[in-house]
Amino acid sequence: MIRVGLTGGIGAGKSTVAKTLIDQGAYHVDADRIAREVVEPGTPGLAQLVEAFGPEILDADGALNRPALAARAFVDDESRKTLNGITHPLIGARTQELTDAAPDDAVILHDVPLLVEGHMAPFYHVVAVVHADADLRFERLTTLRGMDADDARARIAAQATDDQRRAVADIWLDNSGTPDALAAQALDVWTNRLIPLRDNVSARRAVELPTDVQDYDPEWAALGARLVNRVWALVGANATAVAHVGATATPGTAAAPVIDIEVTATGDVADALAAGGFPQTAPGIHVSADPARFARVTIRV
Repeated sequence: MIRVGLTGGIGAGKSTVAKTLIDQGAYHVDADRIAREVVEPGTPGLAQLVEAFGPEILDADGALNRPALAARAFVDDESRKTLNGITHPLIGARTQELTDAAPDDAVILHDVPLLVEGHMAPFYHVVAVVHADADLRFERLTTLRGMDADDARARIAAQATDDQRRAVADIWLDNSGTPDALAAQALDVWTNRLIPLRDNVSARRAVELPTDVQDYDPEWAALGARLVNRVWALVGANATAVAHVGATATPGTAAAPVIDIEVTATGDVADALAAGGFPQTAPGIHVSADPARFARVTIRV
C-alpha cells in the first residue's frame, strides 16, 4: 500500500479531489471526521475534555459545543497544550486503526487540512496540495458557504502560507478553474502517478533514471530537502546522517535530473526504504519507485 497526504487551505477544494480519488478506489481516512469521532458523546475523549475544561463545553444534549471549547482551550498556550494532549493521541490511534484495516494494495488517502502545520509531510509516499489563491478562497467561503467575512479572513490567515505548502508538495493541483477541471487533474494524478507508484512499491520495482544532462533547476534544492526529510522519516534511529549530495545539490551545475540522497546508516534500512518507495537495485543503492520523482539513495556505513 501507499499513503497519500491530501491537504490545502480552507476553501481550496480538497473535497472535490478526495471524492474523485475515492470514486477511483482510494481508501479514505478523513482527519476532520476522526477528530469529531473521538469526542462524540459517550467517548473517553469527551469525558477527558469535560474534566479538563468543565461541563460548560457541552450543549444541552450533552454533545461537544465547539465554540465553547474554543473559548476555553485557546486562551493561552497551556490550555492549548492540554487540548492537544487529549485529542492528538486519540486521533493518532484512530488514524492508525483505520490505516491498519486498509487492504494490502490500497492507495490510502489521508485527508488532513493541517498536514503542513503539523509537520506530517515526510510520513507520506507523496503529498498532494490543492491550491487556490486566498482571494478566491475567501470568495468561495463567503458566497458558497455563507461564512462570516471576518471569520473567513481569520481562518485563511491562521493556516499555512502558499510557500509553506509548495515546500512539501509532490503534487500541486490548481483549483482556479471549475470543479470539473480540478477533478480531471485528480483523475490524471490517480492514473499516471498514484497507481504506478503503488504497483511499483508493491513489486519493489524502481523507475528508470534519466541520464540526459540539463541546465540547473532551482527546484532540485526544494525536492532534495523534501526527500531528505522523507528518508529521515523512513530510516529513523538507524542512521546518523541524511543529505542531498551530488550535482543536483550544487547550485548552477548542469546535471541529469536525479536527486542523490546519501544515508550514513548504523543499522538495516533496506526494508524501510523499499516499503517507503525506494526499492533496492544493487547493494547499498535504492532508487525511487515514483514515476514522477527521480531519486537515488546511497547507503554508507
